[in-house]
Amino acid sequence: MSVSKIISLIVVMLSVQFSLPAFANGNGIVVFQSDFGLSDQAVSAMHGVALGVDKNLKVEDLTHDIPAYNIWEGAYRLDAVADFWPENTVFVSVVDPGVGSERKSVVLKTKTNHYFVTPDNGTLTLVAKRLGIAEVREIDEKVNRLKGSEASHTFHGRDVYAYTGARLAASTINFEQVGPKLKPEVFSIPFEAARIEDNKLIGGIPILDPAYGNVWTNIPMSLLLSLTKSNDYAALYTQEFLVTVTQGSQFVLSETISFERSFAGVAEGQPLLYVNSLENLALALNQANFAAKFNIQAGGKWRIEITPK
Repeated sequence: MSVSKIISLIVVMLSVQFSLPAFANGNGIVVFQSDFGLSDQAVSAMHGVALGVDKNLKVEDLTHDIPAYNIWEGAYRLDAVADFWPENTVFVSVVDPGVGSERKSVVLKTKTNHYFVTPDNGTLTLVAKRLGIAEVREIDEKVNRLKGSEASHTFHGRDVYAYTGARLAASTINFEQVGPKLKPEVFSIPFEAARIEDNKLIGGIPILDPAYGNVWTNIPMSLLLSLTKSNDYAALYTQEFLVTVTQGSQFVLSETISFERSFAGVAEGQPLLYVNSLENLALALNQANFAAKFNIQAGGKWRIEITPK
């Protein structure tokens, strides 16, 4: 082989070597979420599609118990868990009451280098706001769609999202190959952002603890420390706060409630304000259901105010 051919071969090999990282977007992990439940084959089908792309993928589930069509809860669950997964993890979320309509199918890359494959219907509201938008691309279904599924328009979770997410996680495609680049924005559901205003904490109720009926807010413990000018939240134990809850213009609750370390800080059946596992403020009844007793639900229209007494 001539010297010139050897040099050309080396150049090609080096070019391939240095180009590989640009294509290796995924880390081999794909995490599924849906409102499908586990009573039929839908979730198993999505797993099968992913493993059909690459049998070495690590396929995990966030939850498939999102209430039917509840886009807001899907948005919350994604936001609550994303930080616990390594960079370049691919999340596939399918809560899609508009399946088959004109809503866009997208992949969001956050500034934390996580990927979210989902319809752009509000599911990305919270991760986009908190983790930041690095880039958004629309899925090109002419390229990124399960072969043989073209006649089906009601199971994009299997045919488009699971397939595209798996291809990205396996680095079969890179992010640029998902489809055309869109403006760095997503469709968002309005909600009460956590803040301090007029010497009180204001926030929303994004979710309920389904097992116990505790009411979880989006107000971080750090805001309570700032409001009370305290360096240690333990110093606030037993302090009382006026808690007011509204849904839109409808008044729901106004109660004086003490801040406690845990449920045992109050008598059985009594209310408390506490810090939940996400280090946000929450409301509970000791060994009873706070949400049921006070008829409180969750979603973007719910507002909570917490005022020191």
